[in-house]
Amino acid sequence: MSGQLLLTFNAGSSSVKIGLFSLTDGGGLPRVGKGIIDFRNTPLRFELSEGPDRFDVELEASAGEELDEVLSEAFSRLSCHYDLSGIAAIGHRVVHGGDLFDGPVLIDDHAMEQMESLVPLAPLHQPQALHLVHAIRRLRPEVRQTASFDTAFHRTNTELVRRFALPRKLYEDGIKRYGFHGLSYRSIAGELVRKWPEQAKGKAVVAHLGSGASVCAMEDCVSRDTSMGFSTLDGIPMATRCGALDAGVVLHLAKIGHDPGEVEDMLYHRSGLLGVSGISADSRVLLESDQPEATEALALFTFRIAGEIARLASTLGGLDTLVFTAGIGEHQPAIRADICTRLMWLGIDLDPEANAESRTLISSPASRIAVLVIPTDEEQVIASETLCLLGKKP
Repeated sequence: MSGQLLLTFNAGSSSVKIGLFSLTDGGGLPRVGKGIIDFRNTPLRFELSEGPDRFDVELEASAGEELDEVLSEAFSRLSCHYDLSGIAAIGHRVVHGGDLFDGPVLIDDHAMEQMESLVPLAPLHQPQALHLVHAIRRLRPEVRQTASFDTAFHRTNTELVRRFALPRKLYEDGIKRYGFHGLSYRSIAGELVRKWPEQAKGKAVVAHLGSGASVCAMEDCVSRDTSMGFSTLDGIPMATRCGALDAGVVLHLAKIGHDPGEVEDMLYHRSGLLGVSGISADSRVLLESDQPEATEALALFTFRIAGEIARLASTLGGLDTLVFTAGIGEHQPAIRADICTRLMWLGIDLDPEANAESRTLISSPASRIAVLVIPTDEEQVIASETLCLLGKKP
């Protein structure tokens, strides 16, 4: 495919999603393809989707801290399907912007230094995105790169919301609630404005439920509070992460001799649905299981999510709309139903048929609160923000 392209890179802890968008004369930004590099297996796999066509290939390059070889081979594979000679820009999802960034930026040496300084705040996520930036700088130095930050959407939270009840000096040193999944929430806010203007003007709670999961309170599509705090561990339980945890548990584990690295690995990779069930981190597997541990893990998951939604409704002083998004939120009716059943006291009433079919509106006419299922598109947000930084309108 020829024509000027804009690429997006969405780096996770075990994969990189690549979005390919076409810059049209009319100012549109249609997606023309998507790919994913999966680092979990050896050899590495590169999957590419171009319309109805799917390509799945093994990469000869091996994963290391420097990603030059992996990206070079990925670009080579992409060039078989797209003209990469005129890439307009490459936009990146960067998890942590701290208090340094309240919106997307063109990446220069100063921005790189600032993003590098935030690695200690997100040691499992920030480095992967920055390795990609460095590799592209070496491979394609002529291409402009941009960064879109997950934390930026929540910069509208007040100091009261962002503060822990810790000594004031620690807040000044950056120990505060930042919030994450901001690109997903910005995507949902945009969809509400475009397609559900009445809901966009009101008080909404959005539940981003995937392998990573969080909940966000929005008023007039502006973030007012969110479940994740200083790190991506906080809030509701996730596939392998613990969610909110009494700090005394960590102190206790340290006192009885557990190594900090071991504790970190447990909280990030061996807790959540996986830890409670002992079976799987995948909610689909747990839903199909008849083991009591699987049932308990899902019950804890929905119980904590419902409780967090209620807390965020308190922040907003009411609730008009509940939105489910991301992999679990968009595709698993049973989990949505269990959460909404726990929130019936708020006036939620689901339409069972609409929920089973994952329609956009799944609440019944009798429901006081509109319940929606809206797909999220972080890559589209990154692409749109990149285009704006280039001085063009999406």
